[in-house]
Amino acid sequence: MDGGAEMTPYEDGQLLTIGAFARASRLSPKALRLYDELGLLTPARVDPHSGYRHYAPAQLERARLVAWLRRLGMPLARIREVCELAPAVAAGTVAAYWAQVEADTAARRDLAAFLVDQLKRKDTDMTAPRTPLTMRCAALTDRGLVRPANQDAAYAGPRLLAVADGYGPRGGPAATAAIDALKVLEHQDPTAEDLPGALEEAARRAHRAAPSADEATGSTLTALLRSGSRLALLHIGDSRAYVLRDSGLFRITHDHSLVQSLIDEGRLTPEEAPAHPQRALLLRSLDADTEFTPDVQLLEARPGERYLLCTDGLTGVLPAETIQDVLTAADTPDQAVRELIRLAHEAGAPDNVACVVAEMTAA
Repeated sequence: MDGGAEMTPYEDGQLLTIGAFARASRLSPKALRLYDELGLLTPARVDPHSGYRHYAPAQLERARLVAWLRRLGMPLARIREVCELAPAVAAGTVAAYWAQVEADTAARRDLAAFLVDQLKRKDTDMTAPRTPLTMRCAALTDRGLVRPANQDAAYAGPRLLAVADGYGPRGGPAATAAIDALKVLEHQDPTAEDLPGALEEAARRAHRAAPSADEATGSTLTALLRSGSRLALLHIGDSRAYVLRDSGLFRITHDHSLVQSLIDEGRLTPEEAPAHPQRALLLRSLDADTEFTPDVQLLEARPGERYLLCTDGLTGVLPAETIQDVLTAADTPDQAVRELIRLAHEAGAPDNVACVVAEMTAA
């Protein structure tokens, strides 16, 4: 449809046909038609009879910027925003976008490494006999240096590990009640296949028992239940679980928070998250007014692995590298939890802190 002579007179100079403009801008005619339809790069003139598109040479700068941003993988809607900004502001927007891309790539790299490790383990688990395991563990909570009361709770037993972070006027009792609801599992011995169901049903009872209040109140909950070498993981909220293996430290939960959803959508960078005014807002939790929608999965543990369950009072002030160093260097789980809380204090401890560390050892 778009052809015609190579040049057409125009009051600001010579108009370029779509073919010539495509060659000069390194954008295909097909892309130019799409950008016209989206209002991203509108031709300077469209012949009313033939429909031929013509572009002004002055539009090349915007077209090349669009081409470069597309090469970065920036969505078209965001490119439109960048093109309307002043150069200095646009530069900051591009820098923020690329920082987000790098953060997303790092997160996917970590997830890919964890999945590769898991799949390799499944292959060897099918041929190698399972090693009987025991679990050494320790739990510790701390009020921190700012909060007037401690609303975090933690538990570490022979079969069960759990942390909970309460919020609202009855947050402390909500966190304690959530963990108490799971403690009955210490005296049961479900098969490995029944572990996730047993853990989820106990957590569901905790959810049904969550206190009602005029103000929002409830708790997060992250828990591991062990049977032999199998571990059931249940998670709801923004507390976290990590596993330290020979191949590194892996985060094995995903935050159910507004801030994490904004990061997932590319509207916020991980670096901006700690300063976000709604960083404490949860999308899922143990709350009488919300639906019970935990994440549940089954893991295979091996000797030498260390597991960390913690509230955001720890992860909000300590980077993953520091956490990995502590888990690697500590002689015992008790030493690890004490060192983690000591470092949280050094970092200001603006929130309550709860952490559980468990080490898997051959029986």
